[in-house]
Amino acid sequence: SVSLLQAAGKKNSFSLLALTEAELEEQFVRGDGPGGQATNKTNNCVVLKHIPSGIVVKCHQTRSVEQNRKRAREILQEKVDLFYKGEDSDIFKEKKASEKKKQEKKRRAKENLERKKHLKEMQQLDKK
Repeated sequence: SVSLLQAAGKKNSFSLLALTEAELEEQFVRGDGPGGQATNKTNNCVVLKHIPSGIVVKCHQTRSVEQNRKRAREILQEKVDLFYKGEDSDIFKEKKASEKKKQEKKRRAKENLERKKHLKEMQQLDKK
């Protein structure tokens, strides 16, 4: 269920398990990725660990430490919810629903392609 853990961090309108600050361990480190000196000199990447489950989240989405802290907590809450509830988690259900939608879209696109191909073949035959 590693791919499902990556699905976390998308929505926060679910009924998720609450996190208490006592269960969290927070660090501020240098982020990675593009940004050159701006990235290399500032410790605005938040590393948040949920001690009971051992889940670790790194958030370096913005230049603001406060926004990164907030976002890291949201992502961690969803991952922890997924970790404990598994398939009963709203995150899991959402992921399944979006997968189903994606497959349906793919199937329809394939059908349309077949139809167009068939139409083209028929037009070729008419010309002969």
